[in-house]
Amino acid sequence: MVSFLEDVIKELYNDQVDIGKSIYVLPSKRAGTFLKKVLSKKVGKTMISPDIYSIEEFVEKISGLSYATQTQQLFELYKSYLQVGTYEKESFESFLSWGQTLIQDINEIDRYLVDASSLLSGLAAIQEVNHWSHGDKKTSLMKNYLHFWNQLYHIYIAFNSNLLKNNLGHQGLVYRKASEKIQEYIDLEKRVHVFIGFNALNTSESTIIQAILNDSISKIYWDLDEYFLKDQLHDAGLFIRKHKTSWKHFEANPIKGISQHYNQNKDLRVIGTPKNIAQTKFVGDLIENIQKENPGQLKDTAIILGDESLLNPLLNSLPNTITSVNITMGQKLELSGIATFFLGFIELHIAKSNRGWFYKDFTAFVHNPFTAMLLKQYNINAGELISHIFLKNWVYISNKELSRFPEANQEAISRLFFNYETPTQFVEKCSTLIQILKIILEKENNYLALEQLYKIHTLFNQIKELTHEFEYLNSLKGLKVLFRQLIASETMDFQGDPLEGLQIMGMLESRNLDFETVILTSVNEGILPSGKSNNSFIPFDLKIEFGLPTYKEKDAVYTYHFYRLMQRAKNIYLIYNTEPDVLEGGEKSRLITQILTDENRTDVIEKIATPKIQDITISQKIVDKSPSLMELLYSYAHNGFSPSSLSNYIRNPIDFYKQNLLGIQDTEEVEENIAANTMGTIIHDTLEELYTPFMDKEIDRNQLIKAKESVESLVHKNFQKTYLDGAYDSGKNLIVFNVVIRYIHDFLDKEIMELLHHNVKIIGLEKKLNVQVSLPNVNRNVVLKGKLDRIDVFDGIIRIIDYKTGKVEKRHLEIVDWENLIASQDYSKAFQLLCYSYMFLSDNTIENINAGIFSIKNLKEGLILFSKKSSPRDTKKNPIINKEVVLEFEKLLHKLIEEILNPKIPFIEKEV
Repeated sequence: MVSFLEDVIKELYNDQVDIGKSIYVLPSKRAGTFLKKVLSKKVGKTMISPDIYSIEEFVEKISGLSYATQTQQLFELYKSYLQVGTYEKESFESFLSWGQTLIQDINEIDRYLVDASSLLSGLAAIQEVNHWSHGDKKTSLMKNYLHFWNQLYHIYIAFNSNLLKNNLGHQGLVYRKASEKIQEYIDLEKRVHVFIGFNALNTSESTIIQAILNDSISKIYWDLDEYFLKDQLHDAGLFIRKHKTSWKHFEANPIKGISQHYNQNKDLRVIGTPKNIAQTKFVGDLIENIQKENPGQLKDTAIILGDESLLNPLLNSLPNTITSVNITMGQKLELSGIATFFLGFIELHIAKSNRGWFYKDFTAFVHNPFTAMLLKQYNINAGELISHIFLKNWVYISNKELSRFPEANQEAISRLFFNYETPTQFVEKCSTLIQILKIILEKENNYLALEQLYKIHTLFNQIKELTHEFEYLNSLKGLKVLFRQLIASETMDFQGDPLEGLQIMGMLESRNLDFETVILTSVNEGILPSGKSNNSFIPFDLKIEFGLPTYKEKDAVYTYHFYRLMQRAKNIYLIYNTEPDVLEGGEKSRLITQILTDENRTDVIEKIATPKIQDITISQKIVDKSPSLMELLYSYAHNGFSPSSLSNYIRNPIDFYKQNLLGIQDTEEVEENIAANTMGTIIHDTLEELYTPFMDKEIDRNQLIKAKESVESLVHKNFQKTYLDGAYDSGKNLIVFNVVIRYIHDFLDKEIMELLHHNVKIIGLEKKLNVQVSLPNVNRNVVLKGKLDRIDVFDGIIRIIDYKTGKVEKRHLEIVDWENLIASQDYSKAFQLLCYSYMFLSDNTIENINAGIFSIKNLKEGLILFSKKSSPRDTKKNPIINKEVVLEFEKLLHKLIEEILNPKIPFIEKEV
């Protein structure tokens, strides 16, 4: 395949142009590198490289100005905004939300050599019409708004003047000045200029190129197929057709560079894949197949990413056998971990309140690997710090709490968790962290992170210099907005040999380059072309009036790039995402539809590629009882089964295995809002303290009434004991605090009412029980242990009472079929009551007792007693627990524990 650049140099050589002394101007630097290769190949000997410029470099050279950085432009524009007019001005932080859009519009005005006064006065008039009022008088807000639009031209003049004083310019200003100075340049520079591979040109570029072409020795070559040039409706040839009819140069000179390759037979495949990642996986498989079948083809293969955010997934999808890859596109800095760290650092300090940092914000920042690196420098383990926060239940973390962390290091705290004063101070803190991170990353030889860190360092240096010169940046939120904008526009440039290996690039980087095999991804509507995105203050009609490009022209630019890639290629793969998406629409691009409906293209193969779907069978978890597990079981049985652990087994044997045997509990977290189990512990502890004075004696009604006075102080004390450093003086936790007090008052009121007609004697509170259980079928004794909330004597009948903060219903304590006790989780409360009764009666000679539950959320039911029924519809209930009941329960208890200890019966997961 003969490339476009080779064709151009060949023609220049045939025309006897001194190709070694000519000046070459191309759309991009990348194309210049390939041009050097073509030149050296054509000349065949060592020579001094001719001057080769990208169009931006060439324009900069003519203008005599340097390009201002994005940060400089933002600060200078705000300075100009403040200088002009006497209306109320917005803060720098607010300005940043629209300043970048205004810079883009000013750039466009100057690039297209538009009369700024006419356009901006027209824009002001449109705003005046759009913001009319019913009343005669305008509000101050409306006046300020309209003043801004009326002063926009003066802001524009001030902005350009301020930049020119420093010999700087935004891109549009550099272009405008170059077009003004073009004759001076032509008078000085008499060499041949060769313009190669241009398409859409702004007015400045068009003026400059046409002025140079007037000398008759300079030349321009267009990279376009005749097929698109002749088709008057095809957008790929839109701009070049306009140049051909409007440029004076073409009245006497033929249009050069036009080829006839597009209609040649090609292997053209259109492939739809579900989701973006599937596109990169498909490309990886495609490259692997090319390497197996024809390894040499990879040298002339390019992967063009329509969506440049797919770069990282693509690199991870390429086969390991690919040894040489050249990436000609930048990796977005905002996607790097180091940028995320500093953005998180700013957001952490913005989120700080008078109470400190909210634990979720704080732990999210500490989880960042770069935070962990910095803390490690000061011998602080990030994981231990987070565990300590959970352990102490710190909902808010201030410097006071941090100083109480056992491994606290004051230097580390001052580096990361300080009191914010000014943006300048904050930037200084960031600079210090950069120096520390630099040392750490150098030790780890993490060169990629070091490059990213250097980029961040230069951005903070720019901000630092400009904050010293301008005092506009006075809030941390403003710094965040500025930093976010800067990292969004910065890229990490890869270095490598651009002439070797598999080429990966963005659409714009492919200009003037030709490849035998082209793989183009994300050919979806909204990406290629980008559609009606209009980030501009200038309305559509006004752009048409002044000759500024609209989305139609921008779509035509990408249409040209798309078809230009296909002109000389022999193997073409157009890949798109088939799945609907909020942003992308999931629709294949109109460019694909255009190819599929082109009667001249009969070589298109369309297919849908989907990954292999494997059936995922969720198997039931089974844990066999190995000898070591049996040892663990016997040890647990020796220490004692509790009623709750046995209930856990009934509910799900795997939960019993994980939680009770292995001790794997749920991840500990900060209780931002008081959890149900915490609330239950507080109620239990408070009731124990309230009833302790009545131990071993009848409850005195008057004393119990008096005890109500101490409820609030006792609840407060137990909150501090159980909820640790958690706050409960506001919000939901304050509501829970008062609810607990109300529950306990209601419980005591219920007891006080009963004492009018009954006698109650407390004989046990939080009583620990421990009994030996002899298993008939296992030659081993086990222990059953538990703690009874309360044991009392109610009118001569002993009652075993369990407090439950959740809601308990009578039906769950009424037994018809005894087997349900160890077969169904629904009867876990009844099972636990019988366990407590079994243990109590084993240590006492009493014949009959009652056992029941006080449901704190269902106090109107009073004490809900365990009872037996002969059938589900039987209304007769027997609440007596006697020897007969205990013997019946003991059979089930033996059966359950023997099953747990049976080495032949594995732990089998139940569906909960």
